[in-house]
Amino acid sequence: MSEEILVNVTPRETRVAVVENGMLQELHIERGWSRGVVGNIYKGKVQRVMPGMQAAFVEIGLERAAFLHANDIQRPLTARGADAAEPPIQGAVPAAPISELLREGQDVVVQVVKDPIGSKGARLTTQISIPSRYLVLLPQSKLVGVSARIEDEAERARLKGLVTELAAPHGGFGYIVRTNAEGQPAEALAEDIAYLSRAWALVEARVRDSAVGSCVYEDLSLPMRAVRDLMRRDVEKVKVDSRETCERLRVFAAQYMPPLVPADETGLPARIEHYGGARPIFDLYGVEDEIQRALEKEVPLKSGGYLVIDQTEAMTTVDVNTGSFLGQRNLEETVYRTNLEAAQAVARQLRLRNLGGIIIIDFIDMHDAEHRRQVLRTLEKSLARDHARTTVYDFSPLGLVEMTRKRTVESLERQLCEPCHECGGRGMLKTAETVTYEIFREITRAVRQFDAARLLVIASPKVVARITDEESAAVAELEEFLGKSIRFQGDTQYLQEQFDVVLL
Repeated sequence: MSEEILVNVTPRETRVAVVENGMLQELHIERGWSRGVVGNIYKGKVQRVMPGMQAAFVEIGLERAAFLHANDIQRPLTARGADAAEPPIQGAVPAAPISELLREGQDVVVQVVKDPIGSKGARLTTQISIPSRYLVLLPQSKLVGVSARIEDEAERARLKGLVTELAAPHGGFGYIVRTNAEGQPAEALAEDIAYLSRAWALVEARVRDSAVGSCVYEDLSLPMRAVRDLMRRDVEKVKVDSRETCERLRVFAAQYMPPLVPADETGLPARIEHYGGARPIFDLYGVEDEIQRALEKEVPLKSGGYLVIDQTEAMTTVDVNTGSFLGQRNLEETVYRTNLEAAQAVARQLRLRNLGGIIIIDFIDMHDAEHRRQVLRTLEKSLARDHARTTVYDFSPLGLVEMTRKRTVESLERQLCEPCHECGGRGMLKTAETVTYEIFREITRAVRQFDAARLLVIASPKVVARITDEESAAVAELEEFLGKSIRFQGDTQYLQEQFDVVLL
């Protein structure tokens, strides 16, 4: 499988695209004024303790107070199964009452595990973790755990023994060994441990000297995070359209991941290269077109079928349709083939659109149990390359597949779009006819409440055109009934649902 990472840098926005076999699979965006805060460590102050919710609001200097649940303070570490730059998966041990753990006005060192999303503040934890290329430092723990994705027991034992031995001179902190560490020599792990020890010492110093609400540790910029977290042996190239960013990435890679990014004759990483072509790099690879398509509700399938993806506050729903696909044999075979293709497309779209939380997939009904198993297996296999943690459940009695995907940042749509200023996000507008009758009712209401000789109605040109044309007889009847003169004026500044009734 051919995989490339493309980095597009502009003064106020940086974008990273992961392209596999010529198709866009992931898109990460970081803007200068809205950079994510996941992974950042803050010196905060408890603003309010809520025993009924077993949680507290903590002021960390962001626009909204952040949320800290009792479970994220007290629950012990379960290292097995944790991976990537995330804090370890927590155990199922009940937390102590929040009132015993925190008090209002108390200073507390916290880390953001989920960005503010919608109207919700950031989610916090006091279980601090700092990631590097091969390890995650757990400064408040003494445990060493190994990613569950490293399945070879001998390799797991080797890595655990190495990290335990190497960590002892640096304070004996806890570590999670990440998937990328598989097969790495002791020297590479020792470099990571030394780097993480220096980083934690700096955090401790800043905590002592900084004011409440200060960020005492900030994660790497998007290009460096991309190289740290997305770079694998099967990545052929990292292409960067900014020479300055490219040089920084080369130095970073040479320092922290030389085995993964071997150097060329100049001593710099050969697989990280500057793109200096005249055509924008995202245009060259068709990424811009893919981004536009990822904002559409409908996703066409090669067979002629299509998906309809709806993102709501509670969940995301995916509906699979055969469309124009007729198949070659019978209906069951047609449905089966469409669902197989849809399963692969759904996995790609979830990753590309960064959709998380609860996801409901409505595959086309299949009567054959083996067909259902194959579709589910295809979905799980297609999700295997997804960096976000996913859980897929079997077909429900209604024929739906329920799944979850870990969400830490806003979806692509919500990063790039905002609710329609005309419909307020409903996706529908009141018809001109509906608005017309609302205007008639408002006129009647205004005349009964206030005394005026004449009335002026200002509305969108489309609504006014309908009133003065198709509803002219109704207007005459209304004027006669009320004994008032009514004038209508179109204004292009008014949206279709907006109008004003002015008393003269």
